[in-house]
Amino acid sequence: MTASIPSLGYGLGLRSAYYQQILEESPDVDWFEVVSENFMVQGGKALYYLDAVAERYPLVMHGVSLSIGGPHALDTDYLQQLKRLAVRVKPAWISDHLCWSRGNAHQLHDLLPLPYTEESLDYIAARVAQVQDVLQRPLVLENVSSYVRAASDDFTEWEFLAALSRKSGCELLLDVNNVYVSSRNHGFDPWTFIQGLPVEKVRQLHLAGHSDYGDYVIDTHDQPVSDPVWALYQRTLERFGAVATLLERDDHFPPFGELLDELRKARELGEKVQAGRQQCA
Repeated sequence: MTASIPSLGYGLGLRSAYYQQILEESPDVDWFEVVSENFMVQGGKALYYLDAVAERYPLVMHGVSLSIGGPHALDTDYLQQLKRLAVRVKPAWISDHLCWSRGNAHQLHDLLPLPYTEESLDYIAARVAQVQDVLQRPLVLENVSSYVRAASDDFTEWEFLAALSRKSGCELLLDVNNVYVSSRNHGFDPWTFIQGLPVEKVRQLHLAGHSDYGDYVIDTHDQPVSDPVWALYQRTLERFGAVATLLERDDHFPPFGELLDELRKARELGEKVQAGRQQCA
């Protein structure tokens, strides 16, 4: 049976630094998000811990290698590995990034932005259909943080995401931190981005930290969530209502209790917003 995640559930990324502690303490976390590529292996400790956590918590799968916007054919071997992992994990949904990350046969280990053009829209929608045919479920695509943009853009990023979700049937993973990072780097209003997305298409939210260098901001996922991102997250919940939220941390891992404190802050904020929406209903 596919995992069931509360619409306003709060999750953490499943990282090896915390495997044992999760199993020993069964923390107050509604679900975990796994990086798909970390578990595309034949055996070993990674799969042992994956199975052990899956017995206790719902899981979702989040990939970094699909390269949905790349210039080369989709990697069919990768898609089949992804499908096999999904059979094992039974995730509530499967996500990746709206980007390209593959050059020839090599992964570039970066999530690179796309030109937001009519040609790109048709191209990526067809590739989304190919992925969804293999996985037999909607693909969930995340907005990436970006530092350059194409001069030929026909759409803003949020217009492109909205159009792609309508054209392809994909759903959206809205990374609030990435919106903030890109807004600082490109000089747009982050709330305009949030307002431009269709409410019914947003399946999940991400929260994360970044490094602020004044003139530019880097999406490092190695810091606590910043105050401006918390404020944007609150406004996002006020617009979208109950949406499952994940707190990401990919480096400089703090004691697990500190992540749980951040997740508790997100939960308290979400419950406050929901209570306010119910009073106004």
